[in-house]
Amino acid sequence: MPPPPPSAPASHHLRLWWRRRGRAGAVGATFAVALLATALLLALSSYASIVFPASSGRRGPALVGLTLVRRASEKGALCLDGSAPGYHLQGGSGSGSRSWLIHLEGGGWCRNLKSCASRQRSMLGSSRYMEGQVEFTGILSDDKSQNPDFYNWNKVKIRYCDGASFSGDVKDELQNGTRFFFRGQRIWEAVMNELVVKGLRNAKQAFLTGCSAGGLATYIHCDSFRALLPKDSRVKCLADGGFFLDVEDISGRRTMHSFYSDIGLRERFSHCNSNMDAGQCFFPREVVKHIVNPVFVLNPAYDAWQVQHALAPEASDPQHSWLDCRLDISKCSPKQLGILQGFRKELHDAISEAKQKRGWGFYINSCFVHCQSLNSLTWHSPTSPRVNNKSIAEAVGDWFFDRREVKEIDCEYPCNPTCHNLVFARPFKI
Repeated sequence: MPPPPPSAPASHHLRLWWRRRGRAGAVGATFAVALLATALLLALSSYASIVFPASSGRRGPALVGLTLVRRASEKGALCLDGSAPGYHLQGGSGSGSRSWLIHLEGGGWCRNLKSCASRQRSMLGSSRYMEGQVEFTGILSDDKSQNPDFYNWNKVKIRYCDGASFSGDVKDELQNGTRFFFRGQRIWEAVMNELVVKGLRNAKQAFLTGCSAGGLATYIHCDSFRALLPKDSRVKCLADGGFFLDVEDISGRRTMHSFYSDIGLRERFSHCNSNMDAGQCFFPREVVKHIVNPVFVLNPAYDAWQVQHALAPEASDPQHSWLDCRLDISKCSPKQLGILQGFRKELHDAISEAKQKRGWGFYINSCFVHCQSLNSLTWHSPTSPRVNNKSIAEAVGDWFFDRREVKEIDCEYPCNPTCHNLVFARPFKI
């Protein structure tokens, strides 16, 4: 299907793109539930970097090549399949030559060896499947009109291939003749060490960002990132679509809690005491309590991934009464909208402690999306979502440079007409 003409409304672009993804998603109908959750999250992360038809005369986004970590095996910094991890680095210029923006890629998690084995055969578990070049859009764009505050910075996209938000550090496991490497923490350290040598150690200002599972990783690594930089440098973090909630689904089960418990990273978190189960430790509500460095929380109140996999997963809806609502928020019944408003309240309650932290910022809009910082349409454009007449890029820039306090909390759906709400063609089948 060819892309719609430039004159088509942005919401139409979104619907057509998701229909294309929906057809591709049907091919994976035989995968396990956990892997399908990963597939959806990857699709949503891919949405974040989709480039919509540009106006005539505007150049396309920059293509940035993949760099593999040197001597990765020697460092034990390996993707799930044992291949070297990688990142994309675009050098800064002019006033941005000593400023760095690091982005941690998202893409779900693997909760067991079966789902991890599937990831080994994809770019989420092996650099052998990663693209040689990727487009830098949204917060990574080098176009000042699309990224006014960070366009000329050194920008890095770190690829995600460990399956546990850049956090695992355990011995490889051998299962049915297949070896698995859970080395996310070592990947983080190896990439940071290379970037330090390439100029990060001399940064006057630095910004750690991440989307989805990468957003969770941003919470996890924010303070250790701060420790890498000169004491007199400005260092902050932004987590996009990474505030996952420990909520009951529509059947009364805590699907996400069970999922995180299966990942099993208790030893990674110093705040995880014997009175807490492993799943609880992984939720941002707990992680943020112990973060010292300033963080900007960017999240939609009606996170599309969480609605489909935490609030109303397919297993919790055998009668398919939530099918239309999960695909298109405008088709939710009044009762379902009431449950979604309760989900929004859960998010507000979960970030209540973080709201009291000095120097933190917030942008919680009422859109049915997931990640928003890597998409030029949602990050900064004439038709970007706005809260109090501020685009996400404007709000983030104001906060990062201390131009004003930013604590933007949107009203309840459907109050915000500037939202680009996702519309799915069909659910991802089990």
